[in-house]
Amino acid sequence: MLQNLPVYLTIVFILTTALSVVLVLLLINTASKPIDNQVKIRIVSTIIIWLTIQAVLSYTGLYRDFPAAIPPKIVLFGIAPAILAIIMIFSTRSGKLFIERLSMQMLSYVHLIRIPVELVLYGLFLNGAVPELMTFEGRNLDILAGLTAPLVGFFGIGKSKMGKVPLLAWNFICLGLLINIVVNAILSAPSPFQQFAHEQPNVAILNFPFSWLPGFIVPLVLFAHLAAIKKLIKR
Repeated sequence: MLQNLPVYLTIVFILTTALSVVLVLLLINTASKPIDNQVKIRIVSTIIIWLTIQAVLSYTGLYRDFPAAIPPKIVLFGIAPAILAIIMIFSTRSGKLFIERLSMQMLSYVHLIRIPVELVLYGLFLNGAVPELMTFEGRNLDILAGLTAPLVGFFGIGKSKMGKVPLLAWNFICLGLLINIVVNAILSAPSPFQQFAHEQPNVAILNFPFSWLPGFIVPLVLFAHLAAIKKLIKR
């Protein structure tokens, strides 16, 4: 764990991660067709197991203590498996059926999680755990996706004020914002690939509980965008 970090930042981020799990449950429960309870249990159990594994790996220092590893340990054991899971969902029949049932409105509300994430990142910057470029005072405008998400969900989708093209545009723009911060986060973290922020590197994501950000929250947000884009294109 990070030393000399205010306890409230850790607590807020743990609660943010818990909220992410709740959003997954809401995605499941608002599906157009009821999803079998056994499937729900498997999904939630898998998430809890995955979060536990990430907590153990980061708490024991696996991500933090091997900065010269190629590929970086957090990429190998945290990010890559999450991306692989998304690929499997989009490439299997059961996964495609699952995506078809998801609510477009709820997929947009998932991005509300980006607001507390950005506030935590700013707090981490003030305490020397991430560089300024990872905050809304730097190169990270990802908070705009979170702030516009309820408007898109309620008015754009719920009140049918946005058509297919504007919804696609919003998802692609916000996906670009996500990719921007992910690239900057990776290139500012201690590793052989670090390009930025050598004076204040991105060490937070290598420590518990903030390893949940690249290992779970970012993949969830990525999935929400890709699922929405797929549904809109197919519409």
